[in-house]
Amino acid sequence: MKPLQKAGILAAINRLNDSVAVRMTWMFGSIWCVYAFLIFSLVPALVPQWQNTLLYISNCIQLVALPALMVGSALLNKAQDDRALEDHRALVEILSDVREELADIKLRTVGIARDTSEALQRPTLTDVSISDQTFVNLSDKPASDTP
Repeated sequence: MKPLQKAGILAAINRLNDSVAVRMTWMFGSIWCVYAFLIFSLVPALVPQWQNTLLYISNCIQLVALPALMVGSALLNKAQDDRALEDHRALVEILSDVREELADIKLRTVGIARDTSEALQRPTLTDVSISDQTFVNLSDKPASDTP
C-alpha cells in the first residue's frame, strides 16, 4: 500500500473517530440520556436480582463514556477556539482599517483647522464691482461711495 493511500485511510479513520466522539458527547449531554440513566438506576428497585448485572453494565458504560466525553469535549473546544481565533483576526483587521481612517480624518481636520486659521488672519476684503471690473479694498475701512 502506498504511503499516500495509507495517510488517506488514516485521515478517514480519524475523521470517523472524531465524529463518533462528538456525537457521543452530544448524546450523553442530552436530557434524554439523563432520563434513560434515571430509569436504569431504578431497575434494581423493581428487580433486585439484576443488580449485579446492572452494576457491571453501568461500569462498562462509564469506562466507554468517560474517554469519549473527554475526546468529544476537546474537539468541540478546539472548534470553538478556531472560531475565536478567526474572529480575533477579523476584528484586528477591522481595527487596523479604523485606525487608518482615523489617521486620515485627523490629517484632514488639521488641514481644515490650518486653512481656517489662515483665512481668519487675512484682512477683510470688500469687493466693489463696476461693470465687468472688480476693485478690491484692502484697508480695514469700508469702501467709500466716491469713484
